[in-house]
Amino acid sequence: MEHLTWWARRKGVTLMGTGDFTHPAWFGRLRESLVPAEPGLFRLRDDLDRDVSRTLPAGVAAREVRYMLSVEISTIYSQGGRSRKIHHLVYMPGFDEAEAFNRRLGRVGDLGSDGRPVTSMSSRDLLETTLECGDGAYLVPAHVWTPWFGVFGSKSGFDSLEECYGDLTGHIFALETGLSSDPAMNWRVSALDGYRLVSYSDAHSPPIVGRETTVFDTDLDYFAVERALRTGAGHAGTIEFFPEEGKYHVDGHRRCGVRVDPAETRSLGGVCPVCGKKLTVGVLSRVDDLADRPEGFRPEGVPGFRNLTPLPEVVGEILGVGPKSKKVGAEVERLITALGPELEILAELPVDDIAVHSPRLAEAVARLRRGEVTKEPGYDGEFGTIRVFEPDEPKEPTAEEPPTLF
Repeated sequence: MEHLTWWARRKGVTLMGTGDFTHPAWFGRLRESLVPAEPGLFRLRDDLDRDVSRTLPAGVAAREVRYMLSVEISTIYSQGGRSRKIHHLVYMPGFDEAEAFNRRLGRVGDLGSDGRPVTSMSSRDLLETTLECGDGAYLVPAHVWTPWFGVFGSKSGFDSLEECYGDLTGHIFALETGLSSDPAMNWRVSALDGYRLVSYSDAHSPPIVGRETTVFDTDLDYFAVERALRTGAGHAGTIEFFPEEGKYHVDGHRRCGVRVDPAETRSLGGVCPVCGKKLTVGVLSRVDDLADRPEGFRPEGVPGFRNLTPLPEVVGEILGVGPKSKKVGAEVERLITALGPELEILAELPVDDIAVHSPRLAEAVARLRRGEVTKEPGYDGEFGTIRVFEPDEPKEPTAEEPPTLF
């Protein structure tokens, strides 16, 4: 938990999911490390929190971080003559509810075998099990368009939520967009109107916390967040990857180096032109399949979103090295010490303030906020590439300051 808190403060994330509360060892660690905070939320124990704060720059060390009990669950089952593999996010308002959920799930799966437990129960039955654990327990379909494990995925998903959740579909009120789609893509499907679109990062990998996140304008309170997702009041939008950077944005066959758009896939009959095997149909094609609206349509009253690239990737491009290099790590540390958390630097801090410490980063952030990037879309498990600068372009500041987040 200390490691998660350390990264959350650096990134500027206030509310984190614990991840994996079904795993016996992690569940014990959560009980040992967390203490109650606001309704339904938890914070790091005081002594552990002090240890974390001592290792962080002053500008981020004292920032609040709260936790809600969460887990990602994989359901693998047969329905409609097909194998279905669907991932779900489950949330509980307290340890008693989480323990009750674990007992139920433990009857049909080995909770100690993986951080993302696998169960043979259907998605509908998992939702019923969640709801049986009490008020405030809820389920969100995860990365809904991903080919292999999304509820709308091309490999094992469905064409509608009703097919997946049956008579309990009315208890679904939010959908997680995943890295390869953003709200604008989802807005093309009128059947998704009325569902809150959320984006989250993977707690299995603390350094990438905050690469996607959801913004709330509510009290810091589990039940306030739940109400915002149910009603829309207080759901203020999301911070997203550029969907082209996601691993399954367009179609293709990675082994053959074939990347194609939806129209090309149709013309090829869904077959790789190199080896003759089936292409992996990505998110953009699936959205096209189910869409009944044109690109650019925006339903009335929905909150905005911002496409951004993680700070280490931007700094790595400026420095000409990989985002995980020591050189990038040192520069990001310098920037956080001087300017504050990563998300604030990317989304909110005035460009002129950034320019004092890094003119090139100020120019990069200005372009990111305007969406002025070059995109090479990901396909068949291969991440795409987002570039702010052209390869031989001088990285000097020229931009006027753009607006902040929403």
